[in-house]
Amino acid sequence: MIYSIYGTDMHRFFLLLSIFGTVVYGNVSDDNRIEDNEEEIVTLPAFVVVEKRVAIEDSVPTFSMPVTALRFEPTVDLQTRNFGEAQGDVSIRGGIFEGTGFVVGGITLYDPQTGHYAAEIPIAPAMLTGPSVLTGIDNAVTGVNATAGTIAYQWRPITTGGKLSAGFGEDDFNRQSLYLGQELGSIGDDFEIGVDFDLSRSESDGTVVNGDHLFERFSGRLQIRGDASQTDLFAGYQSKFFGWPNLYTPFGVAETENLQTTLILLNHKMLFAEGDFLELSSYYRRNKDDYEFDRFRPGIFNPFQHETKVSGFGFNGRESVGEIVWNYRVEVLGDEIESTALTFGNFRSRTYLKASLVPEKTWVHSGSREITARVGVVYDDTNRDSSAVSPLVEIAVKDQCTEGVNTRWYLQYSGASRVAGYTALNSNPSGGLFRGRSDLEREKSKNIEVGTEWDGQKWSFQTAVFFRQDDPLVDWTYSASATSARSANEVAIDVFGIEVVYVKQWKKIDLVLGYTLLDKDSDYGNALVDASFYALNYARHRLTAAMTLRLGGGFEIRSDNELRFQEKNSLHTVGGDEAILSSIGLYYSLPNWPELEIGLLVDNLWDDDFQEIPAVPAAGRQVSANISYRW
Repeated sequence: MIYSIYGTDMHRFFLLLSIFGTVVYGNVSDDNRIEDNEEEIVTLPAFVVVEKRVAIEDSVPTFSMPVTALRFEPTVDLQTRNFGEAQGDVSIRGGIFEGTGFVVGGITLYDPQTGHYAAEIPIAPAMLTGPSVLTGIDNAVTGVNATAGTIAYQWRPITTGGKLSAGFGEDDFNRQSLYLGQELGSIGDDFEIGVDFDLSRSESDGTVVNGDHLFERFSGRLQIRGDASQTDLFAGYQSKFFGWPNLYTPFGVAETENLQTTLILLNHKMLFAEGDFLELSSYYRRNKDDYEFDRFRPGIFNPFQHETKVSGFGFNGRESVGEIVWNYRVEVLGDEIESTALTFGNFRSRTYLKASLVPEKTWVHSGSREITARVGVVYDDTNRDSSAVSPLVEIAVKDQCTEGVNTRWYLQYSGASRVAGYTALNSNPSGGLFRGRSDLEREKSKNIEVGTEWDGQKWSFQTAVFFRQDDPLVDWTYSASATSARSANEVAIDVFGIEVVYVKQWKKIDLVLGYTLLDKDSDYGNALVDASFYALNYARHRLTAAMTLRLGGGFEIRSDNELRFQEKNSLHTVGGDEAILSSIGLYYSLPNWPELEIGLLVDNLWDDDFQEIPAVPAAGRQVSANISYRW
């Protein structure tokens, strides 16, 4: 185990250490490594290609955030309160929001209070690539405190240009957003420097009474980019106030959240020959939360005001040594919390260590067939909990350009681990709206899966069949003996799943189809549990369809759709167990002025009242207009 006293000085230490390490290693090691491979010319790609799997990339209810592109992502279930950007619980492969990680560049952004705030990332999507959904071994290696999956973003290179957009619509909705990127010139003969920034705000009265919001975001970045390196220094702030009846409780009360998130992040990546790389990252994140059970009677029962601070430093890379490729990753995070309500546990700060080492070897057969084996281990530890060692193994067969199609088959096993957040650990165990337990054990997950990937010139097909054991997993549950509370309890749960994603591009149509099947078997032991808010809130069958139709003459239709058949849950009060959720937009770009785009969008087209989270009312249909200008 690792032991340390964590506080303000430690925050500063991590930040200074990472800045020093990035600058020194970047200046010294970069020169040495490239000198050793002078015959190799390494060029940093203009951007990392991530397959677009949703049709409407801009948010309808507010300005776009990193979580926006996850709403209709085929392999992600975004369960929303009010709307996804207000609060989106990100579930992957039947896991709950607490088991999902978020990685930007080379570091995990983590909220130690609750996974409800994991997606509070004040970065403009224009600064990032699209999201990659990491599962299995990739999640086990990459995500800190993530057992089911990790959402990963990379930093985009800055180019000169921008986007100015505005929207307005029903319920007094209005939105304004400005993104501007500028290449400033060269530093010597080897590096280019650029800056970009984002200003965004939105407000609305909401689609239901007391469902209003007021959001603002300010963010900026400095980037230094060379032929084989990229350094990004980012700072951002985001404030979000929103209301919603039954936001967390089923009593028909007008509840509110008031969040302020600050993020400072430094990321440096270097590319070497043969696909090798080294990436160093550090960050500081502060999240303040003021939750009101009743907006008209602030502070009733007990004020829920929390402030969490997290700092982290990490590095990851790939190193080829002979016929073996060594993949490695190390992250050290530290947190602290100040709270008016989460005061019943044993500690208020914690440090985390995650280290992984995964060597791989590839054998080439018949010219185009490659067989790759990965065998490795992941080590997780904190200064407050027991440690965990998780083995990893994968065998994959890849055929390149077989009749114009690349194929890959794989079989893998992986383990992952996480520890509970402060809401579960430090809530009052015998009273209040949320009931915690200070004795919650480290959660452990084991995953085995088999899958295949097919890639053609304008189409792709991927499928995975997996079985995951979460034992234990911390769930929030309901008991008839304590009807006013949500209680943290451990559950042993088996998850069987099938995922299928098909992508096809024609001259005038882009189509993405997804299907997920989930089946669960749960055991809560001796706990008094009558229903589950999260672990057993899932779709047995979920189908998604994203379509972009280019009509010609500057017109385009984009539509995202989801059909789901939900597992029965007694906590659902309205809406039933089936839902059809759709967003559609009609866009027009002037033929002689394509930089200007006008859109008419409808969210929740069918005005479906399905409760994505039990007892939380669904948002109603929303119609808005959008105009944007790019340069």
